[in-house]
Amino acid sequence: MAASSSAEQTQLQDMEDEDAGMEEREMESDGEEEEEEGMGVENSDDEEDDSSEDEKENEAEIQRLEEQLSINAFDYNCHVDLIKLLKQEGELVRLRKARQKMSELFPLTEEIWLDWLKDEIRLTEEEPNREKVYELFEKAIKDYICPDIWLEYAQYSIGGMGSPGGIDKVRSIFERAVTAVGLHMTKGQTVWEAYREFENAILSTVQPPPGRIPSREEQELLKAQLERIHTLFRRQLAVPLMDMEATYAEYEEWSEQGVSEGVIHQYRKALKQLEKCKPYEESLMAAEPPKLAEYQSYLDFELKEGDPARVQITFERTMAENCLVPDMWAKYNTYLDRQLKVRDMVLSTHERAVRNCPWTMGLWKSYLLALERHGADHHTVSDVFEKALNAGFIQATDYVEIWQAYLDYLRRRVDFSKESSKELEELRGAFARSLDYMKQDVEERFGESGDPSCLIMQIWARIEALHCKNIQKARELWDSIMTKGNAKFANMWLEYYNLERSYGDPVHCRKALHRAVQCTSDYPEHVCEVLLTFERVEGSLEDWDLAVQKTETRLNRVNEQRAKVAEKEANMVRQEEDRADQRRKNRSDKKFQKKTQKGTRAGEKRKVEQDDYHNEWNEDSEQAPKRHRGNGDQTTDEYMETETGLFGKNAPPGYKPGPPGAKKAQQEAAAQRQNDDKPELRNDNCSVFISNLTYTLEEPEAKLRTLFEICGPIKQIRPVFSNKGGFKGYGYVQFESSVSVPEALKLDRREVEGRPMFVSPCVDKNKNPDFKVFKYNTSLEKQKIFISGLPFSCTKEQLEELCKSHGNIKEVRLVTYRSGKPKGLAYVDFGDEAHASQAVLKMDGMEVEGNKISVAISNPPRRNVMDKPGSSRPGADLMPRQVFGSRGRGRTQLSLLPRSLHRQSEPAGKVENGTAAAQNPATTSTAGETKPLSNSDFAKMLLKNSARLP
Repeated sequence: MAASSSAEQTQLQDMEDEDAGMEEREMESDGEEEEEEGMGVENSDDEEDDSSEDEKENEAEIQRLEEQLSINAFDYNCHVDLIKLLKQEGELVRLRKARQKMSELFPLTEEIWLDWLKDEIRLTEEEPNREKVYELFEKAIKDYICPDIWLEYAQYSIGGMGSPGGIDKVRSIFERAVTAVGLHMTKGQTVWEAYREFENAILSTVQPPPGRIPSREEQELLKAQLERIHTLFRRQLAVPLMDMEATYAEYEEWSEQGVSEGVIHQYRKALKQLEKCKPYEESLMAAEPPKLAEYQSYLDFELKEGDPARVQITFERTMAENCLVPDMWAKYNTYLDRQLKVRDMVLSTHERAVRNCPWTMGLWKSYLLALERHGADHHTVSDVFEKALNAGFIQATDYVEIWQAYLDYLRRRVDFSKESSKELEELRGAFARSLDYMKQDVEERFGESGDPSCLIMQIWARIEALHCKNIQKARELWDSIMTKGNAKFANMWLEYYNLERSYGDPVHCRKALHRAVQCTSDYPEHVCEVLLTFERVEGSLEDWDLAVQKTETRLNRVNEQRAKVAEKEANMVRQEEDRADQRRKNRSDKKFQKKTQKGTRAGEKRKVEQDDYHNEWNEDSEQAPKRHRGNGDQTTDEYMETETGLFGKNAPPGYKPGPPGAKKAQQEAAAQRQNDDKPELRNDNCSVFISNLTYTLEEPEAKLRTLFEICGPIKQIRPVFSNKGGFKGYGYVQFESSVSVPEALKLDRREVEGRPMFVSPCVDKNKNPDFKVFKYNTSLEKQKIFISGLPFSCTKEQLEELCKSHGNIKEVRLVTYRSGKPKGLAYVDFGDEAHASQAVLKMDGMEVEGNKISVAISNPPRRNVMDKPGSSRPGADLMPRQVFGSRGRGRTQLSLLPRSLHRQSEPAGKVENGTAAAQNPATTSTAGETKPLSNSDFAKMLLKNSARLP
């Protein structure tokens, strides 16, 4: 009865509240009824239609995203978009499933985790469901070390402190939180403060009410609780955190006994550490995400300091904002593997790394090694390997390396003292499966073999021969290796020969070497030498004769083939040179025709102007002598130039004379400029010549100063410009000291806006005719290899990474055109000859980005010196010798010598009109050639004609 009456009262109260709400809504709508009479129904219908259309569009988009994820479950952005739409539509059940699917494939960001946790907390208000939220929090804290997630976890656990063991659970979570993020310099303080607030709340519950004497048990509880709070203060003040001064002041005020000397010492030590870290924290706050460079410098500082806990929290902060940087994960894993070596921490970090960057083979490889190093069970290691195979690597070679890592792990599990075991059969099965995987999966996906040298089969053959004493199986594997296109390489036959030499017999060694002589095409001389050496040690006379016969026959055939190839290449080069000469000749003819046409038009125009001038002179000839006689201070040449406007036969049209003495000033200025540019007036010992710069270089002086100021103090920079003001691509840099010149020469071939900049000493080539700009060796260099056929996209770093496995590299040089475009050629200088030879054997014929490269010892052909002055060659005395300048043969091949000097001189005995020549020495040379008139000759002729006038 009581229950029913109370239910009825509740129902009545709800009805009264509903009536009151309806009356209130009616009162609010009284003033709007007239306005909404004709529009209310229509507006509500429109809003319903719009909302229904939006819902349909969102549902269609949700279905599209779900279908796309069913096709490609690893589309990260698709997961994020689907979660946003489902949250917007309020589809809580589907939203939970979408989040769970994404968390199974990827680590979730801090924002996604916090949204998910808050939604689950609102949905699970009942006590029995708290464990599900706890499980979700445990997953969240494993993805990233985030202070906000830990703080949310601790605060949520406080809500369950009333259950049995609830207080201990809260304390456990807080302890884990301060251990994980308590060293976070900017956000760790909030976790410490929340922990102390919780303990202060517990303190208020154990304190007796005022006026009552506590019991002995209550005093012990109170004392223990006070000690907890003291301990929290001491622990926090020993950690460098932002605003730790306020925490110290709070502790001074809270503590009745004051602050002990030990706490003060720890506090001051933490303050010093805070001052060291503040610049790095300030740079992080000022930088834009992802702040990789700032975090890198911060990590370098912490690694130098050497505090493992601080190094770990700095790594965690870095990875929270740079979770997709594989190199940073690799660096973090390496630190944990070599320094901390804590099993749970190491393995969890490796797992997070491969979840964030599953496409990086190196992370999976280090994960497998870490599992084996820390004693993980075989099932776990195999599962991780299978996940690695499904991760989707970028290169075919990545699959070879991950298979090699797994096979190494399986080989280390086998006890080879037993003839047969389960582990040995598993190893052999894995080798067979790896070969099938390479053939079926990798080659079909990438269109190429990830293991062209059959490294996996080579390892398998060695294991069979060394550990299992099964040389027959090893021979079968090597037969398979040779049938896969490796029979032409000398290094493959030598590997097989060494295997037979170590574990086989002389008969099979001889057989392998005979096959090598017949099949090898890259270095047949080497395998022939090995065969002869073997027969000297092992063979009979018949064996020796047979080996000599086979090697001679093979080498003769190889030499004939090489001669044919060399002749073919020479013909191709000759044809290309002929075509280039023809193109140059055609360009020269066109330029000569244009100049001839232009000169003809200019000569006709000049003739017309001269005729007009002579006509004017004849009309006004009476005034000329008077003007001349009235200016006695001027010479004849100056008078002709200033008064008549003549400047010899080359006077330009429209020439206007300057004031008296102007020509002399101009000559002095030109001479001064020439003197300024003379090498002897510059300090060439302190200068360098810069060339091959792009014409479009903006502010070349400032650019050159930026490039060369690292070499030493600069006295002057002089870029050279054309008459129109455009930069000509070269210039001079003069330093204050000659010590800076060698440093500047090191910048030779430095790339500037896509072109290699040439830096050479300032040398007067007229005084130093033997000066050579070419600085590279042109003879045989046994420690250097020459690589051709490289893709144009290959960089210096990529080539260095490709070659470093063969030995110590001193220098890598990519050959480019003057424009900076690559030629596909490179030189790699190794530390010694053995490394260079090994690189040639291993790399020749290798494919790089689809291009098959050729590798050989550097032996450039001799430079052509036949046309240089002083060179001896057949018929040198019978043919005229052509001497080129210091810059070599010109492009146009046009002669700059006047035509008059091209005519051969007449003998002195054939000059008949010697009297005429004697009478007119200004116009006739001793050889009978006519000389052009000078300004002075032309002036004398005019004066002579004017004197004859009446």
